[in-house]
Amino acid sequence: QVQLVESGGGLVQAGGSLRLSCAASGRTFSTYTMGWFRQAPGKEREFVAAIRWSGLNTQYADSLKDRFTISRDNAKNTVYLQMNSLKPDDTAVYYCAADRNGISRYSGNYDYWGQGTQVTVSS
Repeated sequence: QVQLVESGGGLVQAGGSLRLSCAASGRTFSTYTMGWFRQAPGKEREFVAAIRWSGLNTQYADSLKDRFTISRDNAKNTVYLQMNSLKPDDTAVYYCAADRNGISRYSGNYDYWGQGTQVTVSS
């Protein structure tokens, strides 16, 4: 069982940066692939980024890879999402998720989810 708690969301002006954190409970955190997804009002949840347990393999949504960076610190049971050059279209609830298997862009593969953190980017 893994419990996930996101933090770091908030209101930021366009062009600004935020770093989201996701703290995980459970001794097996280091074995999980971790992902970030987001959901804007009226839209489906979409993949943002994922990172394998080792931190060596990452995947990004093509439209975000130049601005967002995912990382993890297994010693702290935490995964991060650094978001730069934010745009109003980045406004969404951001969720972290844990996958016991391989890295995936598909939300259905993830076994555990956090409650989400709101990111609002003003123009």
